[in-house]
Amino acid sequence: MVQPIVAGLVGALTGFASTFALVIAGLKTVGAAPAQAASGLLILCLAQAVLAIVLSLRFRMPLSFAWSSPGAALLIAAKSSTGSFSAAVGAFIVCGVLIAITGLWPALTRAIVRIPTAIASAMLAGILFPICLAPVIAATELPWQALPIIIVWLVLYGIAPRWAVPGALVVTIVVVGMTAGSGWLHGAVVAPHLSFVVPSFEPLVIVSLGLPLFIVTMAGQNVPGFAVLRTFDYPEPPARVILVGSGILSASGALFGGHAVNLAALSAAIMAGPDSHTDHSRRWIATLTGGVAYIGLGLCAGLATSLVTATPPLIITAVAGLAMLGALVAGLGAALEKPETRIVAIITFLVVASGIVIVSIGSPFWGLLVGGVVMLWLGWHRRRRALAE
Repeated sequence: MVQPIVAGLVGALTGFASTFALVIAGLKTVGAAPAQAASGLLILCLAQAVLAIVLSLRFRMPLSFAWSSPGAALLIAAKSSTGSFSAAVGAFIVCGVLIAITGLWPALTRAIVRIPTAIASAMLAGILFPICLAPVIAATELPWQALPIIIVWLVLYGIAPRWAVPGALVVTIVVVGMTAGSGWLHGAVVAPHLSFVVPSFEPLVIVSLGLPLFIVTMAGQNVPGFAVLRTFDYPEPPARVILVGSGILSASGALFGGHAVNLAALSAAIMAGPDSHTDHSRRWIATLTGGVAYIGLGLCAGLATSLVTATPPLIITAVAGLAMLGALVAGLGAALEKPETRIVAIITFLVVASGIVIVSIGSPFWGLLVGGVVMLWLGWHRRRRALAE
């Protein structure tokens, strides 16, 4: 019994520590005030907890949930799309509704799965690329603050990769304490507080933010999450219940600042694998424990937001970049796997990474559009040549 409990606690702590700064930075980028960002982090933790506890008990399967880390990275990349948090919340609601519809409409699920891997992975890599550049920039612009963080991350990555990002965060706290003093602690909002946000639905923001958020959450989190469960011999997870439940909680949680929750992928490997328990039927205890732990972690949302607010934005982005390096490598590897679609992947990647904004619509949408057009054009010519031969 102790082994799955420990795995659940480690999975929850690792998942929270690795990317909570990314979530807060992303929410603030699209216009959230510090109190709204803290509320968003809290509601995301509570939504994950509810889904993990209820579904793990109901199905006796290790079903773990997480906030959309690629989605949080998208928020940072979409900084030119909107400065109105109410409009961003409207886009979050649309994303949640689409996730729920995906669970109810199998044809939409198949359509999402059929988005060419080269395009979907290249879009994700393009979103992550500027963030993953931040450690390099921070090392040159703020060396005395950034280099200790990077060095500790590198050392731990070689020794215990799972603890590399949490270790870097500990060093970040020390750096903040040395540079900002303890003033940020005096102004920290320790008590949990949910802040309601009245949404507004702006078509351009929905296209620029809501639709890409839906795609990266599905392609970058939910689809790999199901794959992890199948890898560990859970061939028939309740996909409809998972998607409808996470979609509804994403849409309702958006009213309090949360962007999206989804089936966990990375932390799921900790809780659903043999390290959790040798008995296949007992691993659900780990995700149940992880869900309970997220309630406690959510109560730290105000303190976490105060820390991020007191830290130079470049340092926070640098820590997020270290956390996202693995996802960037995976995205680039999947995008460039097939030689015949590499040019499509590179074009998609470059358009997204450029950060361009046209008619108030951000680069992720244009990357998808351009990648799709290029793939159709090259595919048509390839078919013509094949017929001529």
